[in-house]
Amino acid sequence: MLILRTIADLRSHVAAWRAKGLRVGFVPTMGALHQGHLSLVTRSNALADRILVSIFVNPIQFDRADDYARYPRTEPEDVAKLDAAGGCDAVFSPSVEEMFPDGRPPQGAFATQVSVEALSNRLCGVHRPGHFAGMSTLVMKLLMTAMPDVAVFGEKDYQQLQIIRRMVRDLNVPVAIQSGATVREPDGLAMSSRNTYLNAAERTVAAQLFEALTVAAQRIQDGEPVPGVLARAKAFLVESGFKSVDYITLVDPETLASLDALDRPARLVAAAWLGPARLIDNIPVAPSVRGRVIAPEAV
Repeated sequence: MLILRTIADLRSHVAAWRAKGLRVGFVPTMGALHQGHLSLVTRSNALADRILVSIFVNPIQFDRADDYARYPRTEPEDVAKLDAAGGCDAVFSPSVEEMFPDGRPPQGAFATQVSVEALSNRLCGVHRPGHFAGMSTLVMKLLMTAMPDVAVFGEKDYQQLQIIRRMVRDLNVPVAIQSGATVREPDGLAMSSRNTYLNAAERTVAAQLFEALTVAAQRIQDGEPVPGVLARAKAFLVESGFKSVDYITLVDPETLASLDALDRPARLVAAAWLGPARLIDNIPVAPSVRGRVIAPEAV
């Protein structure tokens, strides 16, 4: 497995793959890899001949300096996990200076920003100013650097996934964006690099986030008024031990606009604070008629 540090080396190896007529798949990550990330590599292998994984903790998508400083950096362990799992042909792990040679924003001279305002100014965007513009800008740099045929992102970060899909569509970037299902712990907690911030007691409470979403989804499908269901789900999380709830809401799966009724296939999304960790999760919610769930394609 190749370890690439520079944009020039990355482009050279991708060009060599393309010269052989090989299809290139890409999985961007910030490292601290877990089984969820590895599942995206597996998904990519079904879609391409050569798989590239990036490991880069992006400084311009953190809204707090302490969060950026604390974010786990475990490259040796990440590479070992990828090597043991198989299916990854190269890792692109550049320095901040390689990605931002004129100086790290906002102090540096980097002047370009990619922002999908219509999808970024709600949900997590309200609570993490600048996060999605930083994420979109870095993802665009990675896509234009690697020029893959397909890139795979996890559904756990659902708002991010929809923003990237819209960015690629609006800017005619020649890459297919595919998604990978959320991978969960046995108790339902969505796997996340930030789960490592939790102590033993908090880790036990954390599973209640998925429980709250599951119960709320069922109640909404059963016809209970959406606002009341969401209010009870928020109260349940606080009573369970969550410090605060940024949001728990039903949204249109493409526009992310809030829905007051289940009149179409929807997504139930949530973000809540538990100890030092901000946890996010989401699940699909399909309309039902007389207790029968309607498949999304039938709506």
